[in-house]
Parts: sequence; structure tokens; C-alpha cells
Amino acid sequence: MKLRSGDSVRVMAGKDAGREGKIARVMPDKGKIIVEGVNTARKHQRATGQTMQGGIIDKDMPIDVSNVMILCASCDGPTRVGYRFDNDGNKLRVCRRCGEDL
Repeated sequence: MKLRSGDSVRVMAGKDAGREGKIARVMPDKGKIIVEGVNTARKHQRATGQTMQGGIIDKDMPIDVSNVMILCASCDGPTRVGYRFDNDGNKLRVCRRCGEDL
């Protein structure tokens, strides 16, 4: 999977198309990610114990990784991810539009 937690992404398809956020969690086995503030569902939570408060909470639900694109800081827009190797042989992610490191 080319996306990692902490990356800034834009949703390209679905009910939240056009919204942006940071990746909170990546689930590579399912091909899904959780983006902060995107695909939010309201959940009725029962109070369990004395410390856990009950009520209606907003929970970010997983979104398919094919519906988002990573945002490049230098070219200010969504882009695809490419790879290159540096002089030490480390694999780096690069922007396909401008060639800058992500």
C-alpha cells in the first residue's frame, strides 16, 4: 500500500468527495484507511463502568484506499505516488506530477 498514516489525502469519490484530512489508521489487509473527519457515522454508545460515558458519539469509519489521493505539498494538489532510490539504496516515495519527495 502506497499510503501511510499521517499522510494528507483528498477524497475523490463517494459522499465525502472533495474533503481533505490526515490518515489516522491504515488497514492494508482490507485495503481501507481511516481519515480524520471523513466518513463519520453516529454511534449510540452504552455507558460501561463508572468512567465510560454513554451517549451518541461520532466515529470515523473506514474508506476504501482507491477513493483517495495523496496531496503533494509542493504542487498543491492530489497526485499519484511513484518511487525512486537514493544514493544509499533507500526507497523513497515521490510525487508523479513534480518529482518532489513525499
